[in-house]
Amino acid sequence: MEATHPPEILGLLSDPLRWQLIAELGRSDRRVGELVQLVGKPQNVVSYHLAELRQAGIATARRSSADGRDVYYRADLIRCRDLLGEAGHSLHPALSLAPTSPGEVKPRRARPRVLFLCTGNSARSQIAEALLDHRSAGTVDARSAGSHPKPLHPNAVRVMAERDVDIARRATKSLARYTRTRFDRIVTLCDKVREICPQFPGPPTAAHWSIADPAAAGDDDEATYPAFQRVADEIESRVALLLADLMTRPIERTHHG
Repeated sequence: MEATHPPEILGLLSDPLRWQLIAELGRSDRRVGELVQLVGKPQNVVSYHLAELRQAGIATARRSSADGRDVYYRADLIRCRDLLGEAGHSLHPALSLAPTSPGEVKPRRARPRVLFLCTGNSARSQIAEALLDHRSAGTVDARSAGSHPKPLHPNAVRVMAERDVDIARRATKSLARYTRTRFDRIVTLCDKVREICPQFPGPPTAAHWSIADPAAAGDDDEATYPAFQRVADEIESRVALLLADLMTRPIERTHHG
């Protein structure tokens, strides 16, 4: 490739506010009001830059399943990686970015503790727990729970079996079981649970993944299965990013047990 013009992604993210916004969204899904508070800019300014990020395809928006008036924004970090990799390659082939697989990351002495939360603990949080446990080969202590636990959904079992992960015998659990347990990360995958999530000791780093309940996408298990597949794909990509972050950031843990 002939380097005649800088790739669009470089100009887009050279703006400090856009860089800050995409960094914040890479850590957690956020509503506009939350981003306004985090970056200290007026809402119209934040909304303008979010629109620019969405147009470039590196940020997406999803209406809240808890309150339809709210919209959650998230960063598409995989697309960011790909575009930045292409930018490096356009300057020089040796500067291409290659994705890091979990096996290439050396685990630290401390074993990170992560809790995934949703409403029923029947699908989303169970899938996230199983994927993080599987991809980390046990180097991360992954748990999951729900605000109102209900039986494990058969489509969650089926979609994980397609990934060679057996969750059929996993029990569903109440988040009350863990309110006195110390975690390094708390990840809510349900907009409703995010609003009622209790304080945990530590406190742990919190993140939100705004993912709609796939069981609500149809009238029966066959009708909802495509939604379960999409949700599992999204969670798998997010878990990969979370794992890379866990393996590179130091754990500031002063507790034991």
